[in-house]
Amino acid sequence: MQTSAHAESPTLSRPAPPVAAGVARGRGASMAFPASLVVLVIVLVPILMLFRYSFEHFDPAQTAQAGFTLENYVKFFGDPYYRDVFLTTLWVAALCTVLALALGFPVAYFLAKTQSRHKSLLIILLVFPLLVGNVVRAAGWMIILGNAGAVNAVLVGLGLAAEPVKLLYTPLAVVIGTTAVVLPYFILTLQSVLEGIDFSVEEAARNLGADFFTTLRRVVLPIAAPGVAAGTVLVFILCMNAYATPVLLGGSGITMMAPALYDQITRGSNWPFGSALALVLVCATLLMALLSNWLIHRRYVKTMAS
Repeated sequence: MQTSAHAESPTLSRPAPPVAAGVARGRGASMAFPASLVVLVIVLVPILMLFRYSFEHFDPAQTAQAGFTLENYVKFFGDPYYRDVFLTTLWVAALCTVLALALGFPVAYFLAKTQSRHKSLLIILLVFPLLVGNVVRAAGWMIILGNAGAVNAVLVGLGLAAEPVKLLYTPLAVVIGTTAVVLPYFILTLQSVLEGIDFSVEEAARNLGADFFTTLRRVVLPIAAPGVAAGTVLVFILCMNAYATPVLLGGSGITMMAPALYDQITRGSNWPFGSALALVLVCATLLMALLSNWLIHRRYVKTMAS
């Protein structure tokens, strides 16, 4: 009996000693260090260079003069044109994020709950658009939204419009195209979180008399708040920095920050002002993303506490 008890002692389930845990953490940090260093060099170094360029003076003969001046930021905040470009970028990014949330949440909810044997095929169909470049997808939307495109053909054929409606090169075209680009990212991010939810709490709420929308609003949405926060932050960042879609679908009908700073650097060779635009875009994107993430998590904590 003593031998059997000794053989069955759970030696493998004992917690690791502090020294072993510290060694494991050290190994993990050492393995992550090369990738972190690469990310630091690729992301941080260009931002620091743009930060330095943004305080230089633009000289058409020399591209930039070394020194320190705030004229580029004064020009941005003092020029109504660039303020309108910045506000337009914020408006388009916020609207596309809301549309992605409204359109993507039902799809992610369905994929998380479905037990169909075709679930893998549905996810593959969802991932497939990500394999196509943004330029190709924007070109497809140009064909669909053009005067001779499918949308106008349907409108004229049904008698809803006497002549083709101008859809291309408008803010509406940019919103549609950008939402279509970011929608798969939001669905995949949210679906992975929803799959970790124990849907028995939803069934319990239904058994207690809550209808579908009450259960969705008071049970599912609060639990899914971290996934919603991650998805909205990701989508908002992508929308704020969109370039190909606004250029191809918006044309001269709408100007956003990414095309504006690209024109300053490539066409005008104004690196100082283009760097200032880039830093304003980066800072505004991070600030709005952190603010929305904080608001969603605050709502999540209050709901879970109550």
